[in-house]
Amino acid sequence: MRDSAAPRAQSTSLSEDSEPRESAFYAAIPAVFVFLWATGFIAAKTGLAHAEALTFLSIRYALVTVLMLGVALVMRAEWPRSWREAGHIAVAGIMLQAVYFGGVWLSLQSGVGAGVSAVILSMQPVLTAAVVGPWLGERVSVRQWGGLLLGAVGVALVVANKLALGHGTLLGMGWSFMALLGITAGTLYQKRFCPRMDPRSGTCIQFLVAAALLYPLSLVFETGEVDWTPEFVAALVYVSIVLSLIAISLLTIMIRRGEASRVSSLFFLVAPTAALLGYFILGESLGAIALAGMAVAVLGVALVILPGRGSISLKRR
Repeated sequence: MRDSAAPRAQSTSLSEDSEPRESAFYAAIPAVFVFLWATGFIAAKTGLAHAEALTFLSIRYALVTVLMLGVALVMRAEWPRSWREAGHIAVAGIMLQAVYFGGVWLSLQSGVGAGVSAVILSMQPVLTAAVVGPWLGERVSVRQWGGLLLGAVGVALVVANKLALGHGTLLGMGWSFMALLGITAGTLYQKRFCPRMDPRSGTCIQFLVAAALLYPLSLVFETGEVDWTPEFVAALVYVSIVLSLIAISLLTIMIRRGEASRVSSLFFLVAPTAALLGYFILGESLGAIALAGMAVAVLGVALVILPGRGSISLKRR
């Protein structure tokens, strides 16, 4: 007679072995996301030399909608159960995709450096923390508030220094601040109203809505001309696959599993990463004041995401 306990023991062992791998996967998500999100600024700046901002984004979103639809169908992703749920996903997509990326692309097109735009957007945790308590019921500690304020001071130093040196314009900075509002509102809205959103089907809906919104705007405000050079194609493929598919999926996972205030604090780390990449790849300048501001911002994020016991929480709720 066979021992029926053996299969159960083997199954339990396999389950226990998979837990460390799963934990390692989720622990690596923040670092991978920061690097990929920072490289997106560099790819965008490169591609914008060959196409206007809204035209570039319209092509990108049309491409990624088709790609993500294929992924969702092949992997049999769960789709929204009601039009109401789909509507919430679409609204979040307008803010996260159209407003955020539209603002970033227009800012870069206006002459703002990739690193400077990233620094402005690193203020997201400050805005998030200002509304996260009453809206989502998440508590922000005194220590975290101190980190958020330090981050804001660092951002102010960088922006003031760049404007004083003539690197960028007020209009360009304004587009970056519009993007800041878009991603802050989108992150909170998605956390509140789309807790069950499948990253595959949900982002497909969001890309489609963004394309439908930005394409008509590109026809009205832009020429629609595209210089299809190998450099532009490489940038388009990179932002479509790496940024739109991989990085956005990682952001969605973190929004679902983590506290909004801590997830958003990662954007403090995107800023210095993008600035360094901009320096080495695009030749963007890094002055002493800008570097000091970035250092203050990094210190701020350390206070936000290290409340006492390690890094960002990605536990299920």
